[in-house]
Amino acid sequence: MKCLVVRLDSFGDVLLAGPAVRAVAARSAHVTLLCGPRGTDAARLLPGVDEVLVWEAPWEGFDPPPVSPEDIDALVRRLRAGAYDTALILTSFHQSPLPTALLLRLAGVGRIGADSVDHPGRLLDVRHRRRDGRHEAEAALDTAAALGFPLPPGDDGRLRVLPPPDTSALTGHGPYVVLHPGASAPARAWSPHRCAEAVALLADAGHRVVVTGGPGEQALTRQVSGDVAVDLGGRTGARTLAGVLRMADAVISANTGPAHLAAAVGTPVVSLFAPVVPAERWAPYGVPVILLGDQSAPCADTRALSCPVPGHPCLDEVTGQDVVRAVHKIVQERHS
Repeated sequence: MKCLVVRLDSFGDVLLAGPAVRAVAARSAHVTLLCGPRGTDAARLLPGVDEVLVWEAPWEGFDPPPVSPEDIDALVRRLRAGAYDTALILTSFHQSPLPTALLLRLAGVGRIGADSVDHPGRLLDVRHRRRDGRHEAEAALDTAAALGFPLPPGDDGRLRVLPPPDTSALTGHGPYVVLHPGASAPARAWSPHRCAEAVALLADAGHRVVVTGGPGEQALTRQVSGDVAVDLGGRTGARTLAGVLRMADAVISANTGPAHLAAAVGTPVVSLFAPVVPAERWAPYGVPVILLGDQSAPCADTRALSCPVPGHPCLDEVTGQDVVRAVHKIVQERHS
């Protein structure tokens, strides 16, 4: 059986689809993952993926492209050439799978399944209804199982990536903790001065600190690192970052892709979690997590990209000392 799995949004979303991808791969001869540009690096890290197709959907992301008939026709032709027997469409709880299902139907995919609150007409062969309170990774597994792809025996359903490289040349030798100050949306980010405060206090408490960030975050990581942390801003691709996170005693991060990557390599997370989306669905999955941030703040469940509350109190009332205490607790529990 030749199968297609679709997850069109961001890096972390694709990582959370990983267990469902493995479930499909266990009963398929070939698995193609169709993802958006922001999820490509994560897609290439997932076990069970034989091929990655990249397409930017006009209904996904912060700044989606315009609808282009030529672009959509090209995608349909590409998918038709793939001759897929079955497709699993994975979406977040607030997204509709039906635009994607229409394109897959036009491409001749034989059987299509997704989680949908909307009436799908003839667009879906299997319409799953998400159970309340399910984490995004669990909801994806539920949808895969409804389509006939349960997890294989021996698979614990946790996030997983392909083995990362040795990154000791970047981090230096000896134990360390990682602080990742950036986030995909300002509403989810801990303020730079709070991050810098935490770095200084962690160093004072005897921790070696490594600060990570993407190519566009070098000014941020430089500010946060000061003269006490190892600054890896702009120096790690996805695989290299996985290696850095894998060897850390703990990772401190907002609700953003690297938090999920830390979970995928088995590292505990101190999660600075803004409640603009619910933690029960989006917290790092399958590893020890200490959640910091006011989950009952007025911004809760707004899905805001920029904080709608002056002063960003849900996160900025968390102090550097709060983070130090959480790191001590999570590291102690890990080594006990």
